[in-house]
Amino acid sequence: MNQRLLCTFLLSIFLFIFGAMSLQAEDLSQDQIFKEKMALYKKNEALTQIPWYYLAAVDRYEKNTQKETASDKFISITIPEEKWFGIGNSIHDTNHTWISLFNGLGKDGNSDKIADPTNDEDILYSMASWIKQFGTTKQDIKIALWNYYQRDLSVQTIMNIAKVYKKIGTIALTKNDFPIPLHHNYSYKNTWGDARGFGGRRIHEGTDIFANYGVPVKATTYGVVELKGWNRYGGWRIGIRDINSNYHYFAHLNGYEDGIKVGDVVQPGDVIGYVGATGYGPPGTSGKFPPHLHYGMYKDNGYSEWSFDPFPYLKRWEREAKTRD
Repeated sequence: MNQRLLCTFLLSIFLFIFGAMSLQAEDLSQDQIFKEKMALYKKNEALTQIPWYYLAAVDRYEKNTQKETASDKFISITIPEEKWFGIGNSIHDTNHTWISLFNGLGKDGNSDKIADPTNDEDILYSMASWIKQFGTTKQDIKIALWNYYQRDLSVQTIMNIAKVYKKIGTIALTKNDFPIPLHHNYSYKNTWGDARGFGGRRIHEGTDIFANYGVPVKATTYGVVELKGWNRYGGWRIGIRDINSNYHYFAHLNGYEDGIKVGDVVQPGDVIGYVGATGYGPPGTSGKFPPHLHYGMYKDNGYSEWSFDPFPYLKRWEREAKTRD
């Protein structure tokens, strides 16, 4: 009996220790994950002279566009096997010297002589080293990213994310905001997918938020102004690409906030324009419908971009804003 109790006790101790050693990213708080990631970015900046915010941006972009990643910890970058081990390397030996013989991207980032495609330090160091071979300037990095992804929107999105991280100085960016100040009168319902007739049969790719002329319109997320100007359908409009690879479309504006321009970094709550009723005609057309903000959201998965329903997000951001206020 005593032996059985002793065995049970020892087994419990073993399971406790094993469980503690097996903690993964999901067992950590969000703040701890941010700290772990930043430590990896800064380490690789020191090793390769590639600024941390570019490495963080690539990591974030891959998190946005991949369903599954090779690492089971923090880094979301997944380098395809053919690129990691090198063309013609059918053995897939993780010895870093062997991989280099086949011009593979895989490198040893933690000095264990192994280039493991599932190890965070090896993954990040391999990507940073790939970029470094093109140089360390902003233009060099853009060229490196184009050679890797071979897609203009991917490069533009990564550079925008890096711009946000550089300006704000952190990757811990989780706040959102409702686009209309809560103290103003406004109303909205789910209108995504409704039929529209102007310009031919089409669906409504957004949610209309009705408010008075001149009511401020705010950025809902961290991002970069990607587009600004007149559109026949949207009137005076502005587009913002966020750090989650989503494009936010604000249309029918009466005007823009002074000084705002393409390339600006915006944060949730920044005023970017004002409610109006512009559109459905040549530049300056206004008053063909009641004043409102058309708010649309589009997702890029690394291959294509499509519209999705912003209504649930607006409702959540409105609730969060009410809690803060």
